[in-house]
Amino acid sequence: MKIYDYPSISAEKKVDAIVHRGLDFKKKDYIAVTRILEDVRRHGDRALINYVNRFDSPGLKTAALQVSKRELDAAAKKVDRKFMRSLHRAVAQIKSFHRMQHPRSWIHTERPGTVLGQMVNPVDAAGVYVPGGKGGKTPLVSSVLMGVIPAKIAGVKQVAMVTPATRSGRINPHLLVAAKKVGVDAVYKVGSAWAIAALAYGTETIPKTDVIVGPGNLYVTLAKKIVAGTVGIDMIAGPSEVLVIADRSANPHFIAADLLSQAEHDVMASAILLTDTRSTAEAVVLAVDHQLAGLSRREIARASLARYGAIMVVSNVRTALDLANRIAPEHLELHLNDPFACIGQIRNAGAVFIGQYTPEPVGDYIAGPNHVLPTAGTARFSSALSVDHFMKKTSIVHYSEEAFRKEAKDIVRLAETEGLTAHANAVKIRLK
Repeated sequence: MKIYDYPSISAEKKVDAIVHRGLDFKKKDYIAVTRILEDVRRHGDRALINYVNRFDSPGLKTAALQVSKRELDAAAKKVDRKFMRSLHRAVAQIKSFHRMQHPRSWIHTERPGTVLGQMVNPVDAAGVYVPGGKGGKTPLVSSVLMGVIPAKIAGVKQVAMVTPATRSGRINPHLLVAAKKVGVDAVYKVGSAWAIAALAYGTETIPKTDVIVGPGNLYVTLAKKIVAGTVGIDMIAGPSEVLVIADRSANPHFIAADLLSQAEHDVMASAILLTDTRSTAEAVVLAVDHQLAGLSRREIARASLARYGAIMVVSNVRTALDLANRIAPEHLELHLNDPFACIGQIRNAGAVFIGQYTPEPVGDYIAGPNHVLPTAGTARFSSALSVDHFMKKTSIVHYSEEAFRKEAKDIVRLAETEGLTAHANAVKIRLK
């Protein structure tokens, strides 16, 4: 990793390259995904099974698209007790956190003669996308938990999970056990953009949903972007990223490990260290080089660090915090002597990990907060996936005749100012 002095021209160029890397949706990708979405919208299961057979499971039949109860029951016999213990802990802690997010309906009656309020209700149906993970060999169990649990806590009646099957038409048993544990109502063996199309428009087998959440590849992300508005979505997620702020008290080996834990995701992933101590910066460079050699995904991590990795030496922690707010990282780690003293200065981050024994993977799997987080600087205006993504708020308005007459002239004046005479008349007619 390269060390930069910040501020400097070279450091600014590197920051700009990282901040603006985003998602590269090419015209040909839009055309291809739009064609897939329209095909499934018009032809339903016939189009869906064609894509599944072509790209994932050649022999799968339409009747087998939905995972059967027998498959779910059989999966439980294929996972070990250690996995189940870890799963139980993760589920309990993620549920506990998300229960605290549940919004409440409310009524306000302070103005005489009026009843104003807000009803909060869950959507009727939600879809959770879970990536296949190297043909089912690396099951992304955490994606099941993070997508389904907030939907269930919100009170969604029907939660469907979609995930691509292996070539033999199977789903990894760890995914199925996790799905059953968190109460998924149906699991379907479909992936990519055609799965998003099925959830957005509905087919003969897969019912239409109101909200679609979950991470995926470029085609999945672009499909979600296109159907947004037809259904609700969680966010348009870009490549993963971590930003670490450290002082001289930090352990460089811990920092190196945390930077690499994000760099191994993708060659587009970003890993940045901001430190006020050059000796820390130099020690982290050595630790990264040493740890890289032992990683199974070292080539991906090495490419990621070369393109979007950086170590910035700043004058003080305040400068580091200001730069972090500008970058608005998905994951922000504080490896500081007194990290809690800095919390109030953080405005833009998907999630903050405080202290040297809180690496980002704690949040990925078991801490409780959701790991579906805003990326590519969108933490400036958006938030982690939560119970709120599965809720809708309806306003309540009631006026008595006395309250209506008290405010009628003001309503008429505002309506006539806007040139909306029918609006004004709807008030005037009640004054006669």
